[in-house]
Amino acid sequence: MVGGPTTVLDLGGLRIVSDPTFDDPGPYGYLTKTEGPALAEDRLADVDLVLVSHDNHADNLDDRGRAFALAAPLLLTTTSGAGRLGAPAQGLAAWDSHTLTRPDGGELTVTAVPAVHGPEDGERGPDGEVNCQVVGFVLAGGGLPTVYISGDNASLRTVAEIARRIPRIDAAVLHAGAARVPGKFRGRPVSLDSVRAAAAAAVLGAPVNIPAHYSGWTHFTEGREVIEHAFDDAGLTGVLRIAEHGTWLPLKP
Repeated sequence: MVGGPTTVLDLGGLRIVSDPTFDDPGPYGYLTKTEGPALAEDRLADVDLVLVSHDNHADNLDDRGRAFALAAPLLLTTTSGAGRLGAPAQGLAAWDSHTLTRPDGGELTVTAVPAVHGPEDGERGPDGEVNCQVVGFVLAGGGLPTVYISGDNASLRTVAEIARRIPRIDAAVLHAGAARVPGKFRGRPVSLDSVRAAAAAAVLGAPVNIPAHYSGWTHFTEGREVIEHAFDDAGLTGVLRIAEHGTWLPLKP
């Protein structure tokens, strides 16, 4: 975990970075960043793949994160985001997949999965999306753990759909933090709150659940202690993996 939503995964000899954010603390439009990343981007220069759940908000893709993503060999993101970002970005709609060759000769398949960036009943734009188009990702390959990265999703119904279509998730990176933006959706969260993050872990049945996107910005309203409490209340402390940013966590129990 690097900070904010930014996560580094080493899978099958490939280095994958999701939602890169490397800018310094400060105001970014109507959002305010309070903490810098635990690692600078030059520490991750050997990246093979960047995943961007959406490019619309600075807490998921900031200026230095965008430069990092566009310098990567491959960038997978939303269909609308790929049009804005340009090469090497490739857009994936929900349930579209892209397959990479691994250094060991195997394959890694990245599947974009749905995400709802706000309440289920939130007003939808002309594109049918709440807030903006967002995708999560499922990464899978022979001999590898299957990993779900939620992106900024607030919908348990969406998590249930993913669990139904992909019944085995070995590890989940859950964007939690109960992000709330004044004036939007009556202050209701646009990412998982802690109770729903624990519920998502239960629905997915993943033995490893790693929260992200819960600190470093003022619009995150629930931090580490609240997340730990929610998992404990749900009897799920045994599947929670949470540590200081800059710390490596195993993807297997």
